[in-house]
Amino acid sequence: MELKEIQNLIKFVAKSGASEVKLEMEDIKITIKTGSGKSETTIIQQPVGSQMQLTSPAEVPSQSAAADAGGASEGSADENSKYVTIKSPIIGTFYRKPSPDKSVFVKVGDTVDAGDTVCIIEAMKLFNEVESEVSGKIVKVLVDDSSPVEFDQPLFLVDPS
Repeated sequence: MELKEIQNLIKFVAKSGASEVKLEMEDIKITIKTGSGKSETTIIQQPVGSQMQLTSPAEVPSQSAAADAGGASEGSADENSKYVTIKSPIIGTFYRKPSPDKSVFVKVGDTVDAGDTVCIIEAMKLFNEVESEVSGKIVKVLVDDSSPVEFDQPLFLVDPS
């Protein structure tokens, strides 16, 4: 199955209003899940059992970019160890505001509860809300507005105490 066919399938499912579609072929299995207020997740399971997040070809991370993201200094890791990191669930473009004329979802010093929306990530023209998994105070915003983000990239530091 070509990437273009998969992208067309995603668009079709998004327009249809279906909450979940599973497609199994001889060598791949595709599951597309959507829901009101929840982020869309599209997973391709390869025969070896590994999982890969599906995005447009321009957004696929390179191996060197993934290696660079993991190279944080140990000094900053020690001081940040008491904080909980909110990470990107998908690859896309990070936005701090729901629209250009609105205010940011959260800023440094704001208190968030579990389930509060902290940002939006756009992937393939779909806007996915990222919710905090922990209650606490925003200590640091790690990504600039309108920047591309990788899967599992740290976005915010939250002090849970």
